[in-house]
Amino acid sequence: MLSKRTAGLLTIGLIKINGVTKKMKKAILLFILVLCCNILGGCEKNNLKNDMQHKESIRQKEAAIKNKNKEDDEKWEKGYNLPVDKKEAEEAGDDCRKIMESIHDLYNQAKERGLSNDILDDKTIIKMQNKVKNTGYPVTTMLRYSDMKNYKSVIDFLTKCKKGEEDTIVIYKIRNDGGIGRYKFIFDGEEMYLLSSAANWNDNGKADILYTSYDRIKKWKYTDKGWFCYELCVPEYPEVTEMVDGSNLIRVKPYMKRQRELSKKCVSVLGYQGNNLLCSNWDTAHLDKLDYNGLYEYLYVMKYNKQFPNEKYSGGIPKDEFEELIMEYIPITADKIRKYAVYNEKKQVYGWAILGCLNYTLTFFRTSMPEVTDIKENEDGTVTLTVDAVCEMVLCDDAVITHELTVKFAEDGSFQYISNKILNDGIQEIPDYEYRIVREQ
Repeated sequence: MLSKRTAGLLTIGLIKINGVTKKMKKAILLFILVLCCNILGGCEKNNLKNDMQHKESIRQKEAAIKNKNKEDDEKWEKGYNLPVDKKEAEEAGDDCRKIMESIHDLYNQAKERGLSNDILDDKTIIKMQNKVKNTGYPVTTMLRYSDMKNYKSVIDFLTKCKKGEEDTIVIYKIRNDGGIGRYKFIFDGEEMYLLSSAANWNDNGKADILYTSYDRIKKWKYTDKGWFCYELCVPEYPEVTEMVDGSNLIRVKPYMKRQRELSKKCVSVLGYQGNNLLCSNWDTAHLDKLDYNGLYEYLYVMKYNKQFPNEKYSGGIPKDEFEELIMEYIPITADKIRKYAVYNEKKQVYGWAILGCLNYTLTFFRTSMPEVTDIKENEDGTVTLTVDAVCEMVLCDDAVITHELTVKFAEDGSFQYISNKILNDGIQEIPDYEYRIVREQ
């Protein structure tokens, strides 16, 4: 269509044609015709250009949507860093802040008393757990051998999942620094997903949401012992150059009181790294198997309930101190200790070296936590503890090895280790023990 200005000019031109010769009229009419064609052609070109730009814009939007859908499809296939629903993220943040507010007073009280390395004392953590328990949510802690509160709802959830029934459950965890983790497990009848969030205290004493993530669980199981084991989908080679561990363990079923007590008393401090008391076969007839130089610092922590003074013993451990502590926990004579351990007779000290990369190779098994699962009273007055090595990292196993640790208790509550036996040929399944100080043959 012509603009009003163009149409007006054409009208004026036609009016003025009446006053000229016939030849001139033809020329003027021809000019006007050409002018109209050019105007109309220009309009068509502009319309075509606009139409092409519109179509290109649509193509770009379609390509962007297609790429976004492709990226989302790839994410869903890989299973990690999945898109987080906005409402779910807001709900997780609001819930975390509410829980943090409920334990705010306990955190402030602990802070006023003074925190060691920003870590709360065990009693405060348990108080926080009991506070969250009142909300009705299942809640656990990072403390060893602590029980989950409101655990029955988690068992119900996992039972439904085994049957293929859709369900969700939210579990809270009190961290050692006073922050919390929120874990929402979602089962859709086939796959299980985890929406996890974490909150911490900022410098102003307010709760900050550290992150919210959504991932698919690659595999999971609930063991007879009461452990919920699950492995998250994570980046794998060649996408990453270092292995990412998606393994997790949550203790659901409560410990039996006596088993928890003996776990703390007899095996917790020892573990499976730095000494071989729990991860080798030995008895009173084969005391040469033990790494006494490595064992000393763990017995020190067990006896005095404080950190081992590395600097104090960098030059070696005085003979009397070493032998007295070893003999307190192991039925062995001083002469045999000198024979089996690394001992400098001239300096009258036993060798000691801090555990590090030059004398120690970290393995997943070594990070395992020993857990007493059975107790047997023997006729000779000794007690045999059945112990499982519970490993969260990579192995995700509630019993990497099972061993029988025999101890003898005195009336005052003190005890000595008598023997250790790894069952079911499990010794073949774990890495060879490394002595941090090698004895001369």
